[in-house]
Amino acid sequence: TDAEVNTRKKTFTEVQEERLEQAERTVLIKCPSKLNEKKLLQYLSSHGNIKSHFFFENHGIHALIEFSEKDSIASLQDAVGVPSAAEHYVPFKSRLFTLTLNNRVSQAARETPVHLSPQSHIPVKELIQKLCHADSISSQMYILLNEYQLTEENIKLRFLACSLVRDFARAYFPDSTVKPFGSSVNSFGKLGCDVDMFLDFHNTQKQAAKVKKGPFEMEFQMKRLPSERLATQKILSVIGDCLDNFAPGCVNVQKILNARCPLVKFSHQPTGFQCDLSVSNSIAIRSSELLYIYGCLDPRVRALVFTVRCWARVHGLTNSVPGSWITNFSLTMMVMFFLQKRSPPIIPTLDQLKELADEKDKHMIGGYDCSFVSDLSKIKPTKNTETLEKLLGDFFEYFGNFDFRKNSINLRKGKEVNKPESSPLYIWNPFEQDLNISKNVNQPQLEKFIAMARESAWILQKEDKTQHTIDKEVWGLAALLVPFGKSNPNKMKNRMKGIGSETIRSLLDSLKLNNANNLQKAVGK
Repeated sequence: TDAEVNTRKKTFTEVQEERLEQAERTVLIKCPSKLNEKKLLQYLSSHGNIKSHFFFENHGIHALIEFSEKDSIASLQDAVGVPSAAEHYVPFKSRLFTLTLNNRVSQAARETPVHLSPQSHIPVKELIQKLCHADSISSQMYILLNEYQLTEENIKLRFLACSLVRDFARAYFPDSTVKPFGSSVNSFGKLGCDVDMFLDFHNTQKQAAKVKKGPFEMEFQMKRLPSERLATQKILSVIGDCLDNFAPGCVNVQKILNARCPLVKFSHQPTGFQCDLSVSNSIAIRSSELLYIYGCLDPRVRALVFTVRCWARVHGLTNSVPGSWITNFSLTMMVMFFLQKRSPPIIPTLDQLKELADEKDKHMIGGYDCSFVSDLSKIKPTKNTETLEKLLGDFFEYFGNFDFRKNSINLRKGKEVNKPESSPLYIWNPFEQDLNISKNVNQPQLEKFIAMARESAWILQKEDKTQHTIDKEVWGLAALLVPFGKSNPNKMKNRMKGIGSETIRSLLDSLKLNNANNLQKAVGK
């Protein structure tokens, strides 16, 4: 019942379904820079009740308008004209509109600037200034979380981008859906991150069950292809062309069909997102839901992940281009593992979550058991009361001294287990048990991570003994978010004991490179 749903925390799937449905009742309007908000809402209300709205800036002001009823959109579309420009345009009528003021109406007097919802986070420099005014490292971490996490408005915009792509997919596959996965939905996305979306033909499996009633059996005639991969490539190729040729605001469409997971990349100008579209990958969804559950269980989980990820980015341990760097996903899994190993644990292991699963939580995907509980209320809250400050220091301490040569990180068991093969960093894929999610990381990158973790643990330990009298002083978390080695590069070398000398050279080079880059950026600003 609805009442039940309101008292207990919604499951991941319930939240997704709700947001997808909400997106279907939503339109996006490019507005003139001078605007009377009240008049605009009045004008739009003639098509139906408006449930929510907000404005944002993206090459001009845009309004996202959510109607209470889906029918309101058809009513609005009927009242909208086509562009009057002389050149030709593709006659696809979407849910993206441009609003202009009729010159006859002079309403200059009543325009007040509308409130704009930020769609990107503040630069690290500004963040550092904010952090210096906090009263503890723990509150610094919550400030960082609040500045970087996705806002309600930004999430609505992400689901709208998916919904607009879905309008095109439905031209070919009427019961398909387009859903976001990964950082847009797993509670660990930061403002400005890409939208990973996948195409799901979700009614095909459900139909298989319905048909076997009565004396006959019927099935659709469908085009046969030698492999699922080929089907995926063909579908994405056609939809990619379709977005490229017909979709308003979809630019820079790239089809990357020979990748391990074929995808179409494009920029969605109206929402400002960089998007990656692939075909449904059930395991990726299970990973998104698993992280969502961990993120919901305790507020410290997300604060620690956001802090560690920001720290890693500042020091060049992660990078927006693929390579031998640690990925954000790997880092997040390292934080989860660390929290499973606290005493008492802050989050349960994946095996414990599987124990709690009931019938509807059973998921076998390609021979892998991906079952875990979806109802958050079945998971006992942790008894652990450690502060975020303690957890951050111990995280750096733990991985600064982790035996990466011998051990791997296994979130199913929440235990260090012997490495099954010799990759420098081995983190078990939580579902595809024979895969290492950090296979791309090489030895120099791992050693750079270890050195940075040791340095950070050391800075935080020193921090304990210092009194802060000046408000402007860079202290605590802020001190970890400025590049190291500027003040005294020799200090670094002392804490590098036990790290192979052949990679020290490459490590110091990359540090110099980072500092050079950061200096250039600073000068550039």
